[in-house]
Amino acid sequence: MNIDQANEIPIAEILNRLGYQPHKASNGKMLYLSPVRQEKTPSFYVYLKTNRWHDFGDGRGGDLIDFAQAYLKFTRETDTVVDALRWIKNIGLGPFEFAPVLAEYIEEEGAGLVLKAKKPIQHLGLIHYLEKRGIPLQLAHHHLKEIHVRNPRTGKSFFALGIQNEEGGHELRNPFFKGSLGPKAISFIRGREPKPKTIHIFEGVFDYLSAVAQAKGSGLKGDTIVLNSLSCLKQIAPYIQNYGYRVAYSWLDNDKAGEGATASLSEFCQTQDDLTHRTMNRMYAPHKDVNAWHMHQLGLTL
Repeated sequence: MNIDQANEIPIAEILNRLGYQPHKASNGKMLYLSPVRQEKTPSFYVYLKTNRWHDFGDGRGGDLIDFAQAYLKFTRETDTVVDALRWIKNIGLGPFEFAPVLAEYIEEEGAGLVLKAKKPIQHLGLIHYLEKRGIPLQLAHHHLKEIHVRNPRTGKSFFALGIQNEEGGHELRNPFFKGSLGPKAISFIRGREPKPKTIHIFEGVFDYLSAVAQAKGSGLKGDTIVLNSLSCLKQIAPYIQNYGYRVAYSWLDNDKAGEGATASLSEFCQTQDDLTHRTMNRMYAPHKDVNAWHMHQLGLTL
């Protein structure tokens, strides 16, 4: 790992690994108690777009290498650039070229992305991410691609796992990014049976892949709609109406938003002749979603 590669790693993720959580997050910056000196009032900022930090308590700041040296000096370790690079490597994060953003800013950072390449999953960073989520690589290969994109507004390039949606766009995920390339829409997946009587509705692709993995990877008999966002719930009607489905299984999150979407789905199903709505939430409760339950079954944590 060289200096340029190290500086691609998000400082916010390094702080997370060190056990520091932000006291406040807004407008592309996060506020922490300083990890490089003692203080009681937070004054240490991390700027997500530029991946730089500034400690307003003593005026220091810089990139990740600068932070690593300051942290090593504060903890009374040798603090040369070589020591900083070794320390970053030992944290367990590699130069995976992910964009330095967190979930709070995905919509802002996801706007206007440009596709650079679409290929089978091969990067070790993405494979490791799948392993941490409990998704077998062979199963992921059937539904996901490695998508390389560029943000022309920031000039940054990164890559992520992507599932194609019904409008020709892609829903993207990596450990630091969740967003869309192109229009936001549902993804429709055919089941094993040619004319199934059942359809499954999942909120996200990892929930769907988790359910398939729990079924030993054989796939679901019925068709599947992955919403990719609860805002896409209204798009499901043309895929369900008059197709002959008899049961719609919903696998939405165990939270207020998921409960609201489940209620809306139930109301829709009541307008369809001979269509029964069955919720699957009890199967993965008390976990928030199917993937969290699946990871718990495997003894995994993010």
